[in-house]
Amino acid sequence: MTDTTEDRTAVRVEDFLPQPPAAVWHALTTPELLAQWLMPNDFAPVVGHRFHFRTEPIPAARFSGVIACEVLELREPDLLVISWADEGEGNDMDTTVAFRLEAHDGGTRLTILQAGYRPDHPGDQMARTIMGGGWGGRILARLKETVGGAR
Repeated sequence: MTDTTEDRTAVRVEDFLPQPPAAVWHALTTPELLAQWLMPNDFAPVVGHRFHFRTEPIPAARFSGVIACEVLELREPDLLVISWADEGEGNDMDTTVAFRLEAHDGGTRLTILQAGYRPDHPGDQMARTIMGGGWGGRILARLKETVGGAR
């Protein structure tokens, strides 16, 4: 379930995956699997590691297609926090994304929280709307497919 209505500073998505936290963690922290469900990247599961996600730019939304990130917190297998900022000059959005995993009913309760959107900034609010649909829609669906097929 995606909640973008209550808090204009964040996007929160919660869902259940039938696999154990270790399997979900593997999909979150293995660069090749991360690329399958999110974007191509040069991620490494090390606090302080700076990396990039790359995808198609969206000029109308002032999105460069390159997201500059840093691993801020890593607590296997239940918490990954990264910074998330557009690397382009025309977009100064700067957020964090936290992935929280909790063992639940033989599977995993996953919470994704992207926070730090400025409530009165039109660009941030456009991005929050786009990411709210993305995290709770196709991105989460691809994560579930990846976890279900990961080895």
